[in-house]
Amino acid sequence: MEITAKLSYARITPRKARLVGDLCKSLPVAKASAQLQYSQKKGGAIIGKLLKSAIANAREKGGIDLDNLYVKRVVVGDAPMLKRFMPRAMGRATPIRKKMSHITMILDEAR
Repeated sequence: MEITAKLSYARITPRKARLVGDLCKSLPVAKASAQLQYSQKKGGAIIGKLLKSAIANAREKGGIDLDNLYVKRVVVGDAPMLKRFMPRAMGRATPIRKKMSHITMILDEAR
């Protein structure tokens, strides 16, 4: 039985979030939580919160052994960009694209 948790419009670039998401893929929940807790990257805190949310979803759903849960998949997709402009020399302006991510985590029971 799969358990999902979604985070929309996370203020981290998808490329950076995928690096952290791949660290915890196919790990038991306890090891994935430890891996994310001690990660030095910004995505570690964001995806760590998402993992806690997914565990809470599993607890609420019931009928699932929390000790056998593992991270089946972490999907990081693009979200809309915030477009800003920064003033530059000689009256010019350059665009700044602040990227965001949609992150989906899927947990499953080990057989």
